[in-house]
Amino acid sequence: MTDWERLTAELDLWQSEGRIATFWWRDDDLVAPTAALERLLHLREHFDLPISLAVIPSAVDPALLDYVEDCTILQHGYQHRNFAAEGSKKSEFPDIRNPDDIAEELTAGKESLTRLFTNQFVPVLVPPWNRIDERHVASLSGLGYIGLSRYKARNAALASPALAEINTHIDPVDWRGNRSVVATPALMDMICGHLAARRRGAADPQEPTGLLTHHLVHDEEVWAMLYKLLALLTDHPAVRWLPIEGAIALVDDMPEDIFFRGSDEAEE
Repeated sequence: MTDWERLTAELDLWQSEGRIATFWWRDDDLVAPTAALERLLHLREHFDLPISLAVIPSAVDPALLDYVEDCTILQHGYQHRNFAAEGSKKSEFPDIRNPDDIAEELTAGKESLTRLFTNQFVPVLVPPWNRIDERHVASLSGLGYIGLSRYKARNAALASPALAEINTHIDPVDWRGNRSVVATPALMDMICGHLAARRRGAADPQEPTGLLTHHLVHDEEVWAMLYKLLALLTDHPAVRWLPIEGAIALVDDMPEDIFFRGSDEAEE
């Protein structure tokens, strides 16, 4: 069995068991219109898929409004700056930061994105480098966020009360190697591993399998792999792609009016 046949075989199992393999797509580090963004949006349009764009508030270019009208906007930290102690993994929100400083920045960023993108903005925090200390997570719902998105299978559907966690699980970039595309077996391990864990109950079956992309760093090999992957997934009858709102709606114990209240906030 080839690597790509592994993925088809896993999806066939979902279909034979009457299950729907849900997916969602998040792209990080957006600040301004670029040729890479146009290529990403063309790919999204070609496959007619929902996509969530994680925007860095402190650097956002208002010209983006003319490009991303069909996309959902999420908040990618505030300035994508590393505040971790020397020798620690990069994080904009490490345990050593003052919670009041973080709250001030996040609120400013959320208000900025709300004003700029109106109803396109969903108050979901995407922490840079997918890291945020747990004591800061606990304050997010109080700041008006309804979701948190990191990397790898979530431990629970709620990261804290009234805060859904919708993570990503597939990253096609080889960050620790040549920063081109990861080897195909490794990519299939990511996808099939999460799908199989969901199917067997070892991971939350309600969390959609998340594709994470970074359009600004993609080379031709990454773009080619993405096209091939999306073609396979969109062609399989067991696969459904969800917008971030749909993924949050699957989470139990979230307030029923959560999106209605989000829309009200966007209009103020």
